[in-house]
Amino acid sequence: MSVLALSNSLPTLPPSPSQSETPKPLSPILSSFTTTIHSNSISWTKKTIITALSGALSFGLVFSPPCSLALESPTIQSPPPSPPPSSEYCREDEQVLKAESGPELVTNAGIVEEAWEIVNDSFLDTGRHRWSPQTWQEKKEDILNTSIPTRAKAHAIIRRMLASLGDPYTRFLEPEEFSKMARYDMSGIGLNLREVPEDNGGVKLKVLGLLLDGPAHSAGVRQGDEVLAVNGVDVRGKSAFEVSSLLQGPNETFVTVKVKHGNCGPIQSIEVQRQLVARTPVVYRLEQIDNGSASVGYMRLKEFNALARKDLVIAMKRLQDMGASSFILDLRDNLGGLVQAGIEIAKLFLNEGETVIYTVGRDVQYQNTVVADTAPLVTAPVVVLVNNKTASASEIVASSLHDNCRAVLVGERTFGKGLIQSVFELHDGSGVVVTVGKYVTPNHRDINGNGIEPDYRNLPAWSDVTQHLSQCSKPQG
Repeated sequence: MSVLALSNSLPTLPPSPSQSETPKPLSPILSSFTTTIHSNSISWTKKTIITALSGALSFGLVFSPPCSLALESPTIQSPPPSPPPSSEYCREDEQVLKAESGPELVTNAGIVEEAWEIVNDSFLDTGRHRWSPQTWQEKKEDILNTSIPTRAKAHAIIRRMLASLGDPYTRFLEPEEFSKMARYDMSGIGLNLREVPEDNGGVKLKVLGLLLDGPAHSAGVRQGDEVLAVNGVDVRGKSAFEVSSLLQGPNETFVTVKVKHGNCGPIQSIEVQRQLVARTPVVYRLEQIDNGSASVGYMRLKEFNALARKDLVIAMKRLQDMGASSFILDLRDNLGGLVQAGIEIAKLFLNEGETVIYTVGRDVQYQNTVVADTAPLVTAPVVVLVNNKTASASEIVASSLHDNCRAVLVGERTFGKGLIQSVFELHDGSGVVVTVGKYVTPNHRDINGNGIEPDYRNLPAWSDVTQHLSQCSKPQG
C-alpha cells in the first residue's frame, strides 16, 4: 500500500530534512493504516486490542500468535514451583490456552462465511456508500448457493467480496501474509504482549506471540508467561505498549524480564540480550531567537515507533534544562507509525481531561473518546511544522495540540489519513484487513480525506504565536 507523495515544499521554509539528514539550524529561518489483528482461534467475535505496527501509512496491529510460534522452551531451569493457589483454576487456564492455540477444521464455505460476518459486524463505509445490510445479506445468499470445492476458490471469493466494497484498504491476506504481519516484533526481543482482563477488573500482561529461536525464546521465556517486571520496574497497571517500550534498547544490550510461568508455575527473572537495533526517531537541539534573548527547543520526530515517547520526553526535559522557553515539533514527512505512540505523545502537552482524539465506528469498541490522564510535561508555546506528507499518527498529534490551543500549525495542509483498519485472523490462518473506524479531531473534524489546514504558511513571530494561542477557543464537549 503506497502513500501519495507530493513534492511541494513550504514557500519560505527550507525543504524538510530527509530521514538520514541532520536538520539545519533554525536561525534565521526554520529549516515528517491503523490496524488491529484479531485472532479467531476460539470465536472471531472475541476481539482483543494488543499493540500496533508501523507502516507506510500508520497501521495499528493487534494479534494472537500464528501456529508457527514457539509454545514452550525446554531450556528453562526453573526453581521448584510454589503451591498453586487453585489447581482447578490452573487446569481451566491451561484448557483456554490450548483452545487458543489449537487448530480447528473448517469448511471452505465456512471460511467465506466467516469473512462475510466480520464485514457485516464491523465494516465502516467511509464515503463510497456501496455497503448496506440489505445488499450484504443478498451477497451472502448468492455466495452460499455457489459451490466452493477448494480453499483457493474460497480465498478468491473473499477477494471479490471485499473488492465489491470499494474500499482500497479492505483486503484479503493469504496465510503467509498474515503470518508475517502477526510476527511483527515491537519489543525488540522477539515477543509480543497481550493485555488479559482479570476477574477483579485488573489486567495481566501475557506473552502471546513468541518468535521461535528469538532472543526471548532462547533465554527461556515461554508462551503464556505473565510479565511482572522489566529491569526491576513493576509493570502492573501498565499497557502492553508501555511495557514493549521498556523492553526496547540498543543492540546487544541486556534487559531483565521477570515472568511467571503460567498461572501456577514459578516466578523467574530472565536476562535477555537484545538483537535488534532500536533507533531513536527524535532529533533535537536548542536555538537562539530574538537576538539571543530567548531560546527555542527544536524537536524533529521522524516516525512513531516504540521509542518515540520515551525519547521525546528526554529531549523536552533536556531542552527545558538548557533554557528553552518555547518549542517547535517538526512532523513534516512523518507518515505515522504506532498510533498509540502518537496518542501518548499528544498527552505530554495536554491538561488532564482534555480530549486527544475521538474514534468513530459501527462496533462499540471503536466508539471512544481518548483523553489526557496526567498533567502536561510542558506548558510553553508550541509550533508544529506540517506538510502534505504529515499523516495518520502525526495528524492525531497535530490536531490534538491545535484544537486544545496548545500549538499553532505551520506549513501545508496535511495528508488526510484518518482511518482505522483491523486485521482479523480466519480459521485457516488467512486474514482480512477491514476498515472499522475513523479518527475525528477534538473540534469534531473528520481527518480522513480532508487533512488539517495550518494556521500559518510561514513561520510567524513568537509574539504572534503567543497571541494566537491566547485568543484560541478550546473545544466544547
